[in-house]
Amino acid sequence: MARNRKMRIIGGVDTHGSTHHAAVILMSGRRLADQEFPATPDGYADLLRWMRGFGRLAAVGVEGTGAYGAGLSRYLHQASVKVVDVDRPDRKTRRHQGKSDPIDAYAAAEATLAGRASTVPKTRDGLVEVIRMLHVTRASAVKARAATINQLKTLLVTAPADLREQLRDRSSRALVEMCLRLRPGDQPSDPTTAAKYALRSLARRHRQLTEEISDLDAQLRPLITKAAPRLLARRGIGFETAAQLLITVGDNPDRLTSEAAFAHLVGVAPIPASSGQTRRHRLNRGGDRDGNRALHVIVVSRMAHCPTTMAYVQRRTTEGLSKKEIIRCLKRYVAREVYKDLITPDATPQAAVQAA
Repeated sequence: MARNRKMRIIGGVDTHGSTHHAAVILMSGRRLADQEFPATPDGYADLLRWMRGFGRLAAVGVEGTGAYGAGLSRYLHQASVKVVDVDRPDRKTRRHQGKSDPIDAYAAAEATLAGRASTVPKTRDGLVEVIRMLHVTRASAVKARAATINQLKTLLVTAPADLREQLRDRSSRALVEMCLRLRPGDQPSDPTTAAKYALRSLARRHRQLTEEISDLDAQLRPLITKAAPRLLARRGIGFETAAQLLITVGDNPDRLTSEAAFAHLVGVAPIPASSGQTRRHRLNRGGDRDGNRALHVIVVSRMAHCPTTMAYVQRRTTEGLSKKEIIRCLKRYVAREVYKDLITPDATPQAAVQAA
């Protein structure tokens, strides 16, 4: 067909590690064409040029904007193209329509056209993206350190009796320090020397991970303070929870249209579950679970140290609510509170002083 540059079109992209498959449809839903492009900067440019050759590009639905589609999404955003994050087709849809790159690309475009996909992806091009990369690395180091100390303690349980008695009933820090001072020799030839060698190796790994975490903390804290000083000034919010909330929202918090949208994003907005004359809501188990966990940490901290929160817990307990129900209510309140700080991150002088 002859290409009409006045036609409005919708694009869809099925993303992969090495290639992206793109498709174009009309606003009427008619399928025009599909083509594969390499997942490189030159490939992104060719993909956009190819799409615009069919008409005026209204929007592009991209699968996996937080994974394989992150580079393409960032490129399109910089080119002032509206990008929509599209979920991969569910199993029911794939059973009926089949599975191939062209089918998925057209499905992404059709979901964008129909409004089934409407989420604005994170731009991943600012300070929050810097925080995310360092925070992810720190989280993996913390997890590895916990696994290391657990393995050390487990190994000690089966160690020879004399060594076990020497190291038992020690705190984690003291245990690591004592294991660092073990001298097994160069060639472990019996269970005792082998156990000393293994325990010292694990202790050295624990020390190395601790140094790595400290180094990442030193990099992260100034960045988080710069990105969200007002958030850090809030009671019960530390660097870890502030970082996670920033990551959940992203570098473009304006993509969240309201406080209710943020509540849905972090999974603290109750889901309607009414039927007939029955009116009820159920617990929201969706959303960003890491963001939800950050709110939980804030609430638990306030329940232990904030007089206002403690009074609220006492009153709601008297009214018959369980602890879990109270925590759910408090998480919703905290979401409403931090939303204002996340969409307006600039600090007042007083907030900056309190955060320092």
